[in-house]
Amino acid sequence: MKFKFALAAAALALAGSASAQTKWDLPAAYPAGNFHTENLELFAKDVEKATNGKLKIQVHANASLFKAPEIKRAVQGGQAQIGEILLVNFQNEWPLFGADGIPFLADSYDTAAKLWRAQKPMLEKKLNEQGMMVLYAVAWPPQGIYTKRQLNSAADMKGLKWRAYSPATARIAELVGAQPVTVQAAELSQAMATGVIDSYMSSGATGYDTKTYEHIKNWYDTQAWLPKNAVIVNRAAFQALDKPTQDALLKAAAEAETRGWANSRKANGEVLEKLKANGMQILQPSAQLKADMKKVGDQMLKEWLEKAGPEGQQLVDAYRKL
Repeated sequence: MKFKFALAAAALALAGSASAQTKWDLPAAYPAGNFHTENLELFAKDVEKATNGKLKIQVHANASLFKAPEIKRAVQGGQAQIGEILLVNFQNEWPLFGADGIPFLADSYDTAAKLWRAQKPMLEKKLNEQGMMVLYAVAWPPQGIYTKRQLNSAADMKGLKWRAYSPATARIAELVGAQPVTVQAAELSQAMATGVIDSYMSSGATGYDTKTYEHIKNWYDTQAWLPKNAVIVNRAAFQALDKPTQDALLKAAAEAETRGWANSRKANGEVLEKLKANGMQILQPSAQLKADMKKVGDQMLKEWLEKAGPEGQQLVDAYRKL
């Protein structure tokens, strides 16, 4: 009898621990081997370990659950409890999402980190209004130009079939006379293979992930901007967690941010070497191309400030004071 009672008690305990586990889905737009996705996987493992399995986060890489532009809405609406977004994708919704996509406003890891410090409180306020929270953000490596052509000036970019993945990248195309074509990261390899695009602006990491070297042989290291991926969470889902689980999640997020920025710097050096090894020419832009692209950046900052209004000016002023 005692044995049966012990078995029943053990079964109840197991059922209780199983039902106590909370499972979250984390959609991400980039492939499993990308340093952002690898960081997400480590973050998920850290959370599971710190909560003794109470919170389990399943990462869905390479836009397998939601496409990049759909992830924010999915988190906001509760179809996913947590997700990773590219902030600049949502500039049309709120200009400050696109602050780190303005060419040459912040063009190094140090200045990108300063911009994030200025941007974060404003982003937290906006996401809070939308029923979400930001857990952490990590910069991509500096952006350069992939092209089949030799570029000596912006005039050489006229007529290029240019991949646009955000309002800023579409505007660059317009300002240099290229033809913007909307292509998300998961579709980039196919777009190059089928001739839908013949150029785009992105980091060395994206170039390597998508095997761009099979189609395009030149990358101009313009160091134009360092856009950020942010991990956001549905506020109601977060508030449903007990306090120790919330604290563990926030601690793991802070560690993921520190690790992610370090990994971004490391990935930048490594992928440029890998691109070279696969036949990509890593080229420094000419003085003329630099000057032309700086003009594009100045024009885009002016336009952005007009749209963003006092809030945008407040952000730029706060960033420049840091």
